[in-house]
Amino acid sequence: QVQLVESGGGLVQPGGSLRLSCAASGSISSVNRMGWYRQAPGKQREMVARMAVGGFTNYADSVKGRFTISRDNAKNTAYLQMNSLKPEDTAVYYCNLDLYNLGRNYWGEGTQVTVSS
Repeated sequence: QVQLVESGGGLVQPGGSLRLSCAASGSISSVNRMGWYRQAPGKQREMVARMAVGGFTNYADSVKGRFTISRDNAKNTAYLQMNSLKPEDTAVYYCNLDLYNLGRNYWGEGTQVTVSS
């Protein structure tokens, strides 16, 4: 059983910063990709950033230069540093663990990020 626990969401003013954390526990393959997705009201869930164990990263165009994903492989923990936040970044952010070599995919419960003055 795999569990993902997210933390770090909240309310921040435009231009501010937040750091999200996602700790994975359980039976986790060493071959995996951890990432962050978000879903705003009335919109589909979209990929924000993801990072493989080896360090290869993908970012959505809308967050490039503002968000940075990192991970501590020893702790099976991923982080998302979000800077220069905009109101359009407001969404529920979900952590994802993709054990792609096993065909298994897991989601966290989500953490709300609200960017508003």
